[in-house]
Amino acid sequence: MKVGIIGLGFRLGYLAHVFTEMVPGFEIVGYVDDAPAGATYAAEHGVSIGTSYPTLEDLLEKAEFDVLMVGSPNHMHLGHIRTGLEHGKKVFTEKPVVTTIEETMALAELIGQYGSDNVMVGLVLRYAPLYKDLRKAQAEGLLGGVVSIEASETIPPYHGAFFMRDWRRYERYSGSFMLEKCCHDLDLYNGVMGCRPKYVSSFGGRKIFVPENAPQSQGINDMEVYYRKPSGWMGSDKVFDSDGDIIDYQTANVEYENGSALLFHTNLSVPHDFRRFAIIGSKGMAEGDFIRNYFQVTDSRTSNRLIDTTYQLSELSQHYGADEQMATDIGNHVKKGEQLPVSVVDALEAGLLALTMDEARRTRSVVDMTPIWQRFDAALGRKV
Repeated sequence: MKVGIIGLGFRLGYLAHVFTEMVPGFEIVGYVDDAPAGATYAAEHGVSIGTSYPTLEDLLEKAEFDVLMVGSPNHMHLGHIRTGLEHGKKVFTEKPVVTTIEETMALAELIGQYGSDNVMVGLVLRYAPLYKDLRKAQAEGLLGGVVSIEASETIPPYHGAFFMRDWRRYERYSGSFMLEKCCHDLDLYNGVMGCRPKYVSSFGGRKIFVPENAPQSQGINDMEVYYRKPSGWMGSDKVFDSDGDIIDYQTANVEYENGSALLFHTNLSVPHDFRRFAIIGSKGMAEGDFIRNYFQVTDSRTSNRLIDTTYQLSELSQHYGADEQMATDIGNHVKKGEQLPVSVVDALEAGLLALTMDEARRTRSVVDMTPIWQRFDAALGRKV
């Protein structure tokens, strides 16, 4: 499996290592990036990044490879995906796929033209053992019909500060924090619900990374945690006085087409962080946490514990054992045509939910997503 890369940032530098370990014959033939932040990580792990090309068109026209991997900043994804498809390549893109509703509709039209199998997306949590076990328990009827979900993704201060210093601090580049970071989670719970979101409300803002909360002395020891994770392109030293426009906390309520509900919460400065869920069905309850590595299912009538599993952290993976499986499955998809557990359409639907949460937060209103889904289906070429 030979690949070309556009945007060799930290994430694709890391994935280059994972793919090299998991996919026989994986090779990077070339990349496009004036300042490849992921090159050092790749080199430290013995991964060759191939030849540097000045433009994406040069890479596509002069190098021979199977898959274009897109790791550029989010707002550039649509153009890079389009160019790859127009040159007859399969494309793997990091999440979120695109940053606005209009870009989503434009990509849906491309998918209608080129086919969804030609665009793969790095929604890596779909490959996590915990999520696989959750879906298996659901398929076996242990939960019954899903009635309501309480879920969250929180991150510790060093990671929140990274968002305040990185290019992701600007919604015009990232889309929003909910889109950039939580599209993983929204995709998972869309999958559990088995239908689309219909009504959305949301509240949030910035109350943590503001000037009055900065450490008093501003000394090295006081501020070290906030610079622990290096920023990349358009990086800044400002944390509590960041010029970014992203939020640092948000809650959202979602009612799905089947009448079931999701309550979702995110926060960027949690000292004992968690990424957990409680899924309550008519027959049982599933609880789990991707960070604290447990999964439990309890029978509603008897209170008997039906499943009680803990997971071992992977030495290689940054996502609870999921990155290795994603690399393996994508390799098998490219070489053997095997089906993947998540599609680009799934990713776009999660993105539309995140963007709608932000609209509801800004307008303090309940947003009906029906017109959005009608536009989306029309763009895909589906009958509405």
